[in-house]
Amino acid sequence: MGVMEILVSTLEAVPGYRVAQVLGVVKGSTVRSKHLGKDLLAGLRTLVGGELPEYTEMLQEAREVAEARMLEEARRLGAHAVLGVRYATASVMQGAAEILVYGTAVRLEPARER
Repeated sequence: MGVMEILVSTLEAVPGYRVAQVLGVVKGSTVRSKHLGKDLLAGLRTLVGGELPEYTEMLQEAREVAEARMLEEARRLGAHAVLGVRYATASVMQGAAEILVYGTAVRLEPARER
């Protein structure tokens, strides 16, 4: 693993490594809403069904921002990895959603072979 590279995984362990130190829970979040014009376009799409690309794009961007914030917190702690990562989404109000990402920041060391 590189100096600034932080592994992000939904796994609880990393093959070939052991958790040397648990640094604690790290999290990142953001609340996003779509532009009114795009919101109206998405509303019209609901009449015919199918994917709403305006919201797919908004949520993808929000996940990236939330993950970057989580990683910044992990970096400040000196973490090598964030394990057990989970994402949660909640509606804050009509047309706005919060994206939360969280996991456990850890320091790793190579596992000893027996």
